[in-house]
Amino acid sequence: MYLLGKILITAGSAVTIGFGFWHFFVPRIWNWYSYIDPGATELVIAVRNINVFFSLCLVLFGIINIIFISGNHSNRFSIIVMLSVTSVLWITRAVLQLVYPQGSFNPAVQYGMLALFIVVTVCFLVSLCIIIIQKSIA
Repeated sequence: MYLLGKILITAGSAVTIGFGFWHFFVPRIWNWYSYIDPGATELVIAVRNINVFFSLCLVLFGIINIIFISGNHSNRFSIIVMLSVTSVLWITRAVLQLVYPQGSFNPAVQYGMLALFIVVTVCFLVSLCIIIIQKSIA
């Protein structure tokens, strides 16, 4: 794999891992549960469980991508599959930020998030293209 691809995957994965770890603490930072009726215990549990699941998925996707490009045991197909899935996730997040923006209380936050989501998406898409093209050139 080309060095540029490894750098882009590592950068995108580092942001993915960081975003996942950060999301473990988002409910407390933003006091999510204060917006939910205290009597709606099932909703509180559901929000907490979904957030933990989501956060853990992001951390694991980031780690798996780094493991796949670092070791000699991954084949081209497995790397393409993982990068494709990760790309779809980040494309979805960028599109959602365009259609239903978060952070609209502050344009710097809203557009900063959008810029970050696009940069991470580009990291994964460019590296995916490099890996796909690399085989057809060789």
